Amino acid sequence: MTSFSRGDVVLLKFVFADEQGFKQRPGLIVSTNQYHQGRRETILAAITSNIGRLLVGDYKIKAWRESGLLHPSIVTGIIRTIKHDMIASKMGELPVSELLSVDDKLREILAL
Repeated sequence: MTSFSRGDVVLLKFVFADEQGFKQRPGLIVSTNQYHQGRRETILAAITSNIGRLLVGDYKIKAWRESGLLHPSIVTGIIRTIKHDMIASKMGELPVSELLSVDDKLREILAL
């Protein structure tokens, strides 16, 4: 089980396609603690500092500094399942009000 929770902004280790290195990128954990029990995976939404365009499912973070991010950022509609060991560290937490807005965007793109 992971020590990270839903709403945490984390730094991820993304391995290059040639497996010769990795880059670090932020993500938002959207899966629940109940989901994490007994699993080695976490579901997250990618975060980008490319705020020049908002696509369907994207949410522009208002409290980006308070969430531990270095730049204005967007939680994207790009959802990914990762292994727990890909999480390098916790950067911060998205405020509950903003997590609820992300939830709305996820419902929109997944037709829930």
